[in-house]
Amino acid sequence: MSTVTTSPGRAASVPPAPSRRRLDWRLRFAALSLIWGFSFLLIKVGTEGYAPFQVTLGRLVFGTAVLAAAMAVRRERLPRGARTWRHLTVAAFLLNALPFSLFAYAELTIPSTLAGICNATSPLWGMALSLVALSEDRPTRVRVAGLGLGFLGVLTVLGAWQGFHGLDATGTALALLASLSYPVGWIYVRRTLAGTGHSHLSMTGAQLFLATVQLAVVTPLFTTLPGSLPVGPLLAIAALGALGTGLAVLLQYGLVDEVGPTTAQMVTYFIPVIATAAGVALLGESLAWSTPVGAVIVLAGAALTQVRPKSRAASRTWPRRAGPAGGSSEARRGARPVPPDEAAPTTPDHRS
Repeated sequence: MSTVTTSPGRAASVPPAPSRRRLDWRLRFAALSLIWGFSFLLIKVGTEGYAPFQVTLGRLVFGTAVLAAAMAVRRERLPRGARTWRHLTVAAFLLNALPFSLFAYAELTIPSTLAGICNATSPLWGMALSLVALSEDRPTRVRVAGLGLGFLGVLTVLGAWQGFHGLDATGTALALLASLSYPVGWIYVRRTLAGTGHSHLSMTGAQLFLATVQLAVVTPLFTTLPGSLPVGPLLAIAALGALGTGLAVLLQYGLVDEVGPTTAQMVTYFIPVIATAAGVALLGESLAWSTPVGAVIVLAGAALTQVRPKSRAASRTWPRRAGPAGGSSEARRGARPVPPDEAAPTTPDHRS
C-alpha cells in the first residue's frame, strides 16, 4: 500500500528524451491489482511454515533487494541527512514493519479474505484521522457520508447483527489495526518528509531498508529458527517480498507518472475483490453472503471519502501503499500514498 508526485516540467527549449516503449498502462494496472490482491493469500501460505515475524522479515528482505537493484540500475543514491533518516525510521515502522507484522499475525486466525477486506478500510481511517490532524483537509457532506457508509460496511462484513458469531476478535482487531497504521504513517510523512528533494525511489528504498533492520532486531527475540525450511511457504514469502513489496512499488510509480494518482489509486478498489476470490478459489475459504455485500459497501464508502472539492488544488508532497501487502497510496486513504490514492501518498502501502 505510495502516491508519487510528478516532477516539474522541463523548459520548452529542451527536447524531451525519447521514452522507451513500455507495456500498456492498463496491463500494468491489472498486474498491480493482481499482485497486491494475492498478497493476502501469500501471507496466509507463508504463516503455514514460518512465524509471522519471520514472514515479515523475509518479505522485507526480498522487497528491499528489488528496490536496491532498481536504485543501482538508475544510479540513485540513498537520501542524506540525520533528520531525514530519523523520520524515515518512524515511517518505516508505521508503514511497513508494524502493519506487515500485524497482518501476518492476524492471518493466523482469520481467513485471507477477511484480511483483504479489513485492509480496504484504510481510506476510512485516513479520512477520520485527517479531519483531526490535517487542518487543510476539511470535511464535506459527501466525505462524511462516505465515512459513515464505510463503517456500516465493516459492521456488515463482521456480522454485527448476529453478535460477531464465529469471528476471531483478536485476529480481526489486528487486521483493522494494521489498516489504521497506514494513514497514521501517511499523515506523519506529510508533516515531516514533504519537500526533502530526494526521489521517491531513494526514499522508499531507504524506508524499506530501515524496516528490514527493525525486523532483523525484533525477530530473533520473539522467534526461534525453524527446524525445517518448507519450500512452499518460503516461495510464498519470496513472491510476497519481490513482487508485492518490490516490483509493485515500481509499477505504482510508473502508473502515477503516466496516468496520474487519481487513476492509479483506483487499484485500491480491486484489491479486496481479488483477495476474496483468491482465498475462496485457492485456499477453500468459506464466504458468507455478508462478506461480499459488506465489502461493496466498504469500497463505496472509501470512494466517497476520497472525493475532494474541485476547486482545491492537489498538494504536492513526498510520497504520494505498500503491502500485501505489502504494500502500500491520499492512495490506499485520507492522507494516503499511492498504492493507491489520490493527491499525496507515501511509500509502499502494499496493500497489505
